[in-house]
Amino acid sequence: MIVNYVKYLFARNQLEVEEMKFGLDLFPDRGPKTKSAEQYFYEALELTELADSLGYESVKMVEHYFYPYGGYSPNPLIFLAAAASRTKRMRLITGCVLPAFSHPLKQAAELAMLDAISGGRLDVGFARAFIPGEFDAFGVSMDESRDRFNEGVEAVLQAWKGEHFSFKGKFYQWEDVQSLPIPTQKPHPPVWQAVVATPQSYEEAGRLGRNLMVVPYLADFDVLEEHIELYRNAYRNSGHGEPTKDNIMMVLHTYIADTTEQAYEDTRDCMQEYVEVFKEAASTWNKKVSSDYKKYNALPSMLDAMTFEKIVSEKRAAIGTADEVYEIIKEVTDRFGVGHLTLQQHFGGLEFIKAKKNIERFAEKVMPRFNQKEETVESSVKVNA
Repeated sequence: MIVNYVKYLFARNQLEVEEMKFGLDLFPDRGPKTKSAEQYFYEALELTELADSLGYESVKMVEHYFYPYGGYSPNPLIFLAAAASRTKRMRLITGCVLPAFSHPLKQAAELAMLDAISGGRLDVGFARAFIPGEFDAFGVSMDESRDRFNEGVEAVLQAWKGEHFSFKGKFYQWEDVQSLPIPTQKPHPPVWQAVVATPQSYEEAGRLGRNLMVVPYLADFDVLEEHIELYRNAYRNSGHGEPTKDNIMMVLHTYIADTTEQAYEDTRDCMQEYVEVFKEAASTWNKKVSSDYKKYNALPSMLDAMTFEKIVSEKRAAIGTADEVYEIIKEVTDRFGVGHLTLQQHFGGLEFIKAKKNIERFAEKVMPRFNQKEETVESSVKVNA
């Protein structure tokens, strides 16, 4: 009986081990003054192919406009289609597409087309968008953001059913339309909802049974922990079952060097460049107030306070030796219950050769330390039958 109990404890321990999934997060933070789009995407595709060969789970690309902060990628589907032809196994993640700026029938069809091209490797992240200059340029009111997001995502999900359907919303209406192609994955690609600072968004994602895509870069970690618990409670209480680590994805700037000092030297200016590019896009919040974005007027001042020392000391990035990066990632992912971590490893003007080495070091020295099943103390006890 004792032998069987020991075997039970070991088996239970093995089942409780949840694999950590690591992906490459490519967020353009360059403009024509610092790097051409041609050069950026050449490097991005090279790094994607490298990451695929080294066992990275996914590659993610954003949708933004008009600013060096993401503006090189107005349509992540174009990049991800190119990535699909250069990779064999990676999931292709939109991080994210923005329903506020696209007709849902067009968005549904294009996403399904990418799902077909990639052989069913697409994950779709949706976001509300948050940069006032983008809304102003497109002539869309930020006060309609939440309604446009909810209506747009709902229309896409209906379109993906592959049936003729009619739709009557606040912003879009049509009669008897069938969206083609239909998704390759059934019933449709995995859906993620990006959230930042609004508690209602966390609860909404949980209530609707969607996966959660979190950007912790500027968040108060105690508040973020509370918000993620709101998501879990809403997910659970809405009848979607028990949420797991696989339901939560987080992004983190990551860099590995042989010494801490070298890692800091390599990335100090790069992190500052990233912050400055972010500040340029966020500066439009100095002239904007929106009922749908109640906390966002503080964004420029929060970025002003985001020094390199603050970033590393508060573990808002994982920068250091392989051992240090492992410990930071483990602490952050354990604290927030994260199962997917997408890594920004080519940021702020980091040299291409250093970005390649960064990806290689992570795959060699950090990734294997996660996901290995360790025997429990109980399983190592030798019992005489």
